[in-house]
Amino acid sequence: MAWARIVYLDRAGRETGSVEIGGTGAPDLGTVDQIARAALEARRAGRDVRLVDVEGGLAALLELAGLRREVGGQPEQREELVGVEERVEPGDPVA
Repeated sequence: MAWARIVYLDRAGRETGSVEIGGTGAPDLGTVDQIARAALEARRAGRDVRLVDVEGGLAALLELAGLRREVGGQPEQREELVGVEERVEPGDPVA
């Protein structure tokens, strides 16, 4: 069962590849971690990642995990760009 498809985009916004994310049962935080790592690796390589056809349970997990979803311009139906937003709170210990 597919929960989403990760689409890799070059700097001009052209699709350079894609991979389906899915499995048996429901998505979990390991799935969110996999998507976040894919987005981080793509950004380091100068590319972006777009999630397509995101299943409702996975969308809720992404929101719960605090992943910021952003799209240039208006999003197409059920398409979101995933990025990682990190914030430091006063008094947080250094990792």
